[in-house]
Amino acid sequence: MREPELIYNPQGTSIGEISVEGPVQAIELEKMHLNKGLTSFRPPDRQIKALIEIANLPEGMIYAARDGQEIIGYLTFHYPSKYSRWSKHPRVLELGGIEVSPGWRRKGVSSALLREAFANPMVEDYIVVAIEFCWHWDLKGTELGLPGYRKMMIDTFKKVGLEKRATDDPDITEEAANIFAVRIGKNVSQADISLFESMLFVH
Repeated sequence: MREPELIYNPQGTSIGEISVEGPVQAIELEKMHLNKGLTSFRPPDRQIKALIEIANLPEGMIYAARDGQEIIGYLTFHYPSKYSRWSKHPRVLELGGIEVSPGWRRKGVSSALLREAFANPMVEDYIVVAIEFCWHWDLKGTELGLPGYRKMMIDTFKKVGLEKRATDDPDITEEAANIFAVRIGKNVSQADISLFESMLFVH
């Protein structure tokens, strides 16, 4: 684990500073709790258990932004679901979720989480895919609207080399606003890249 990256609130309010670090081991996550605003996927008490389960997976990685022992933002890596098209590729790793508590948004937390995660040399061995389902987005809390939120996500992903790609994967095409973004690690073989490209459109 690298030294935690510190982020300072640019407004200089009592929110103060946080540390961004990872991969965080399951034993450390067990000592932490989620901010009550982290509800995009599950209630916080259930989501922390889900994060611990991911951290216990052989390939699972959790990156956390925390204020003391309170997690105010996180992202996850794991292999795609066995029901997913992308699980059939041996070098695909999924950026499974990224969430920041409402009170900490627009302070660079998500960008810092992505920077920390993609500084891990291991990601260079994989094709990382990010699948963003629009029904998880906090459109009301951000007041961005669907097009604005989608643009924000695409722009944020671009900062670490995740580029929006087209596919006929039904999970993605179910809603036009859903995002499928891809980053190909520099150590991925041409054979694995070609296999991935052949999987983008299969119908």
